[in-house]
Amino acid sequence: MPINVPLHRRLYRADQVREFDRVAIEHYELPGLLLMKRAASAMLALAQQHWPAAQKFIVFCGGGNNGGDGYLFALLAAEQKLQVTVIYTREPNELKGDASKAWQLARQHSVKRVSAADQALVNAALDSADLIVDCLLGTGLSQTVRPQEQRIIGLINDSCLPVLAADIPSGLGSDTGAIMGAAVCASVTVTFVAAKIGLCTASGPACCGQLYLSRLGIPDPVYNNASTGSLQPPLPYPESPVDILYLPALSEHIPRRRSDAHKGKHGHTLIIGGDLGMGGAVILAARAALHCGSGLVSIATRAEHVSALLAQQAELMVHAVSGGAECTPLLENCTAIVIGPGLGQSSWSRDVLHTVLRQNSSSSGQPPAPLLLDADALNLIAAHGWQPLLQNRPVIATPHPGEAARLLVANTATVQADRCRSVKNLQEMLGGVVLLKGAGTLLCSEHAEISLCPYGNAGMSVGGMGDVLSGVIGALCAQGLALNSAVQLGACLHSAAADLAAEELGGMIGLCASELVLPLRTLLNAEQIPPSVAVDKIKEIVA
Repeated sequence: MPINVPLHRRLYRADQVREFDRVAIEHYELPGLLLMKRAASAMLALAQQHWPAAQKFIVFCGGGNNGGDGYLFALLAAEQKLQVTVIYTREPNELKGDASKAWQLARQHSVKRVSAADQALVNAALDSADLIVDCLLGTGLSQTVRPQEQRIIGLINDSCLPVLAADIPSGLGSDTGAIMGAAVCASVTVTFVAAKIGLCTASGPACCGQLYLSRLGIPDPVYNNASTGSLQPPLPYPESPVDILYLPALSEHIPRRRSDAHKGKHGHTLIIGGDLGMGGAVILAARAALHCGSGLVSIATRAEHVSALLAQQAELMVHAVSGGAECTPLLENCTAIVIGPGLGQSSWSRDVLHTVLRQNSSSSGQPPAPLLLDADALNLIAAHGWQPLLQNRPVIATPHPGEAARLLVANTATVQADRCRSVKNLQEMLGGVVLLKGAGTLLCSEHAEISLCPYGNAGMSVGGMGDVLSGVIGALCAQGLALNSAVQLGACLHSAAADLAAEELGGMIGLCASELVLPLRTLLNAEQIPPSVAVDKIKEIVA
């Protein structure tokens, strides 16, 4: 099918990108060495754009095509009278194909080469360099980085020099974003042909720095899976790409208000949680729901929290419930249910959650209200095997990696090792829509399509952020958005609000979840999304 979003907002697995590369070479008369030269040209252009004063470059070259890119980069730099030293890990007779041709071209220009095994010469080169270019390991890495490359990666990271990474920072899993023993921390990464999933999730954002895409002049039909000319049958790409969400495009789903609107027209969100000592979680969720447009917001919580919650936000309807039975009438009158913020795992928590899960439809015969499950609601479901109670109802689950691991009977490291596979497995288990939190938040739709939220920052790594997210998505569901639209829009609004808050309130350190409420309202009411939020996270450049 034709590309329906820009290529710089799509992420692919490495085998898909290799297929694009193969088809471009075999069916579109684009020789591999030409693509390699275009990659080297894009790298040099970015190096000169970001570090215009740099005169002394070190290029770490491995044995594959990534190393070939490095040799041609060194050739182009030398032709411009820049001082460049190649530090190589493979002897010339070990190079094959286009990588060998690239080395031959660099040798003809007498590019300086130093063996990575010569520690003294490597250290001397690092001491005088202005910029490191990482062409050590590419997207073909499938196992832990070998000790020799780990040592080199350590030298690069310890050098305190800026780093430009070619295609992917060495040591980063291209499909997963996992660090394979050690990984380069780049200042800028330019990826080729198409962007890889691992660049944008798990450890990818921390390793990549600013991220660019160069298609190397590969034509659209290659990406469109088109059958053209001798290309028969259409390309058998194994999986759909992961789409990067874009808030300006999603903003069309924001619920708008007619001039004759009233509170009953904009949904009723019910927040359930707040076990003893955890009343703050439900107030964060409830305030987020109010500021995201829910006409009415109710809370079902422990009696001990009622007065404090009302003092915090007088617009809330706060109900003391001693158990699940007292929640039943509240469930009948809402258009979306959020359960989990501060829920805990006490007998009270279990009784309340079990009551909600057993009530699959209202007595009025209307379809069941969307149900968002977060935090201890997910932990209790995992502990008690209540997943079957989620069947035949609209469900959203928003686990962090630890909660995901409990549901999948795994550990957090396993979840993070392949976040795409983890979020798909969770969706198959729970149904509905699943949002897997963390750097490069992933969302899996009811149709098993994965998308990625590119917004957010490290300031969000504090308590309460997930409670605000639950309130945002719950409010959007309450106002009638389809599950997938509510989750995609809610995730982007939440993370973009954190970006705005960090920008306007002095930075990431010390950012509090409660500070997202006003930026959320700003984004929902903006005629145009602020430029600092609307900017693409991957910038496409012309080779």
